[in-house]
Amino acid sequence: MAEKPVLHYFNARGKMESIRWLLAAAGVEFEEEFIASPEDMAKLKTEGSVMFQQVPMVEMDGMKLVQSRAILNYIATKYNLYGQDAKERVLIDMYTEGMTDLNEMFILLPMASKEEKPDKIATIKDKTKNRYLPAFEKVLKSHGQDYLVGNRLSRADILMVELLYYIEELDASLLDGFPLLQALKTRISNLPNVKKFLQPGSQRKPPLDEKVLEEARKTFKL
Repeated sequence: MAEKPVLHYFNARGKMESIRWLLAAAGVEFEEEFIASPEDMAKLKTEGSVMFQQVPMVEMDGMKLVQSRAILNYIATKYNLYGQDAKERVLIDMYTEGMTDLNEMFILLPMASKEEKPDKIATIKDKTKNRYLPAFEKVLKSHGQDYLVGNRLSRADILMVELLYYIEELDASLLDGFPLLQALKTRISNLPNVKKFLQPGSQRKPPLDEKVLEEARKTFKL
């Protein structure tokens, strides 16, 4: 039996959460080694385990993978979640790059100061409602299929639904007016592997709280 992937990151969402989502949706069990101190991070660097001296890092198939997009591409390719040809793959890349742009705003939001936060939230809401969700709703409407690309499950669907949950946490009303995306969220959430990941006690991480944020600041010198 192949060894389970091992995820190296701190015990929070950040850039590792999309990797957790994709592995879970593919039905891949994984282990986590949390970076809880500057010493933990220094150890990874000293061992040469992190090519660019940063995480996420995933040990998988005898490799120590870094750079979150590269990791996601590898997982998607290995588990047949990356389209059937070059045209489908470029669409998946286009869509997921757009999702990443918005997702990074969510990742960075907890690190904003109290003074900055209202403006950043307003920007996220504006771009969610007027740029990103209309674009993805239009994709689903244009072909009338159940999935974003090729009428089959891909990493684009999984990462879209991950993002929809973050949007819902911020302001559920932002999803109003996007019935096809809401239907996609329901459809993907009911897939057995995803449904399991959404249950309490799974390896899915909650929103970042102040305690975890402070630990991350110390560990990564943010």
